This record gives sequence, C-alpha cells and structure tokens, in this order.
Amino acid sequence: MTLYLRNLILLGLMLAASGLALALRPTVKIADLGPAIDLQTMVPHAFGDWHDEPSGTVQMVDPQQKEMIDMLYSQTLMRTYVNTKGYRIMLSMAYGDNQSDSMQLHYPEVCYPAQGFTLMEKQPATLETESGPVAATRILTSLGLRQEPVTYWTIIGNQVFRGGLEKKLAEIRYGLLKHQIPDGMLIRISSIDSETASAYSLHNHFASQMLAGMAPESRQKLTGTLQSGSSHD
Repeated sequence: MTLYLRNLILLGLMLAASGLALALRPTVKIADLGPAIDLQTMVPHAFGDWHDEPSGTVQMVDPQQKEMIDMLYSQTLMRTYVNTKGYRIMLSMAYGDNQSDSMQLHYPEVCYPAQGFTLMEKQPATLETESGPVAATRILTSLGLRQEPVTYWTIIGNQVFRGGLEKKLAEIRYGLLKHQIPDGMLIRISSIDSETASAYSLHNHFASQMLAGMAPESRQKLTGTLQSGSSHD
C-alpha cells in the first residue's frame, strides 16, 4: 500500500468519525419540549404551616458568585420560610436548561467549603413525602458557631439522582438514545440549627408540604415522576 493510499484511507476514516460524532450530537433540549419552567411561580409563597419572609433576615449561602450563577443556570430562587413556631428554613433552587459537560449543576458539598464552611459529614437520605419517596443527600456544615444542616436533591431530565455514575449514565442515555440535552435542577433546604436530627426531620416535613402545595405537573417534575410526553421528556 502506497503512502498516498494509506493517507487517503486515514483521511476517509477521520471524516467518517467526525460525521458520526456530529450525527450523534444531541441537539434538542428537553426544556424546549414542554411548558417553560418558572421557579418563581412553581413554588408557592405559602403552604402547610410555612410562609416566606419577603425580606429574609438569614444570610444564605449562594451557590457561586453571580457571574458563575448567570453562566451555569437559567434561573435561581432563594427564599426563607418560617413556620407557625418561628422556625426558619432556607430554600434555594437552581435550574439549568442545558446539562452538558460544561454546564453541570454545582453541589452544596462543593459550594459550602468554597465559601469557608467546614463539611462535617455527608450521607444519603430518602425523604418520605406525601408524593412518595425522594432520593436526597444530607450534609452537615459549620462556620464558626453557625451549624447548618443541609438537605438537597437533584433532577436530571425527569429523573431524581444523587449524582455520580448513575447521573452521568442518564445524561449519556439522553444524548445517545434520544438525542436530547437534559435540563437539571437542584433543590436545597437548610436551616441554622445545632440539633441536627431535629433539623433533618423538619426539612422532610417542609419538603413534603412544599410538594403537596405545588401544581401536579410541578410536583411530578420535582419528584422525578413526570411521565414521558407530559412535559419535558
């Protein structure tokens, strides 16, 4: 085989591989296939025995600096809710309509230490809600005398994941099998409380009542039970 012929074959293989990669590249956003996500209207200002405080007095941890937030997320929501006993819970939600490799959700166990907090522990959890169980993660953070238990969960497309390999495989399935770019959402619940077990119990109660107070489609999106064809899948 001559050098010219070998180079010609290599060029052909390279062009074929490039064309295949282009053909397999997902081009359709799940976010464009159904009703638009609007965090401000999705989450009620009052539900169960909780209502939001328009001017919260508790300093909340931002996921990133504003420039990073604007780049990573399509929308964010940050509210402080208080119940009838005066207990405060901070709710933070971040939504991104493009969960490609360069636009991934950033997790609290990364964000808190980046802002000076100490990550004391991390554990998987299951939130038992009226809408069914939700796979979540709990972390315990501290900053000086401030101890902040955190509960969060993430949705990729229309499924709830704790992250890691399971999440990455789901993104690959969306891309290769459906040629879709999944959206992503992170829901974070936290409170300043030195009684960790009690705080986590109240987080569960808060999440259950929040989900119960939502419109059915929004509730299904946040619990990973939205059926294919209903909205974004």
